[in-house]
Amino acid sequence: MRALRLARVALHIAAGCAISEWLYPLLTAETRRAVRRTWAADLLRILGAGLNADAASVKAGSLVVANHVSWLDAVALHAALPVAIVAKSEARRWPFLGRLLERNDTLFVQRRPSRDLLRVNREIEKRLARGESVAAFPEGTTTDGARVLPFRPALFQPAVAGGHPLHALAFAYRDGAGRRCGGAAYIDDMSLWQSLWRIAALKDLRIELRCCGGHPSTGLRRREAAALALAEVQRGACGSSVLPARQAQSGLEGSGSAVGSLPASTSPTWASSAEVSRT
Repeated sequence: MRALRLARVALHIAAGCAISEWLYPLLTAETRRAVRRTWAADLLRILGAGLNADAASVKAGSLVVANHVSWLDAVALHAALPVAIVAKSEARRWPFLGRLLERNDTLFVQRRPSRDLLRVNREIEKRLARGESVAAFPEGTTTDGARVLPFRPALFQPAVAGGHPLHALAFAYRDGAGRRCGGAAYIDDMSLWQSLWRIAALKDLRIELRCCGGHPSTGLRRREAAALALAEVQRGACGSSVLPARQAQSGLEGSGSAVGSLPASTSPTWASSAEVSRT
């Protein structure tokens, strides 16, 4: 099963690269988003992952924020919504995948210097103003899905500055019996390929994507928006709980080792405000 899935994944990525390079220039933006959505949904099917997404209420031109468990989060978001996703610049260097991400409206941000976040926030604000939605993961790292880390406010700035809608989504990974599945978590020093190898062997993986709340950000400060979104995601992520701020901060600034029972990722993954700003 694993070998067959991996072979199909390789072919699917190759097809995605070919489509994005040669077909995308001939398509409208709306058609490209539809193709991307189909491609992402097909990748989940190849990996045997079912997606139960409750995201129909997300409005165009919204900042979408979610807890972060796996690189599959981004695939699931693309399968469920027409969004651009903020990613760390390291992802651009992934063989084949980096170019694929670049051709699919990914916004890359450098961990340092922090001024690069200002550039990315300006681009996010432009996209929101055009009615395009953008997704980010404000925890600061991936987790095993058992808890939700405090949200950092930096990437909330484009939404609150322009009064754009804010939607909070919660990810949960489960097995066929409905139990939390840690096999999809992209944590510790795991490489992307090690994670893919692990996921390809999972049976009956189910991804739950719940809309926890949506509201205008008009009148909110970015810290208030971050706190509100965190509370909504914490309620939506079944069995999750928020780490105390001091404990979470210790884990974010440490070497990537576990904080209590919560592993943290040091692998290149999707961007979050804690990696690029402490404000």
